[in-house]
Amino acid sequence: MKAYWVKSPRWLSIIFKKRIWHFSNTEKTIYLTFDDGPTEVTLFVLEQLKRYNAKATFFCIGDNMDKNPLIFKQLKNEGHSLGNHTQHHKNGWKTTTKGYLKEIMLVDSKLYSPDTKTKIFRPPFGKCTKAQRKLIRENGYKIIMWSVLSADFDVNISKNKCLNNVIDNTKEGAIVVFHDSKKAEDKLRYVLPRILNHFSKLGYQFKGIDPLAL
Repeated sequence: MKAYWVKSPRWLSIIFKKRIWHFSNTEKTIYLTFDDGPTEVTLFVLEQLKRYNAKATFFCIGDNMDKNPLIFKQLKNEGHSLGNHTQHHKNGWKTTTKGYLKEIMLVDSKLYSPDTKTKIFRPPFGKCTKAQRKLIRENGYKIIMWSVLSADFDVNISKNKCLNNVIDNTKEGAIVVFHDSKKAEDKLRYVLPRILNHFSKLGYQFKGIDPLAL
């Protein structure tokens, strides 16, 4: 497992200031995000969110949308924010600019109507090139990164470590990354209910990312 930051360093948001790393810290609001769905695991996430009247943002892989249309429909019907995560979870550093844009546009028509002015995109692995970012923005997208990485994908850490990654680093306006995937399912089932309970008791609310407010 390659090294990663659980809490994104402040200098990243300064250098890559056109990407969104966090939101205002003036309100007790947390932005939970889920990458790589929709899958069967997404149903568990939706159930937990509903218990706390919480909204979240789901960065969807087009291939999984195609394989799980009813789950994707439920995501939309329950009022969560939806974002683009490419058709096949492509690493931008290993994909041509033309190929990467094609991956994004394959998902675009499934998520948004032609007249949608502002859309949201998260690059898989957080990796895309300068040329790719330029084209992404030209096609109406805001690039959403994160301030806290739960590391639920990391098979080398415990469930409690994953939980503490979020509890110890999340504050007002944080964008937190989880994954509604089979790989992350074991940790997610343990961590998500505890996160929702912990921060709800502290008076926080959970919101989806509103593209129109960006």
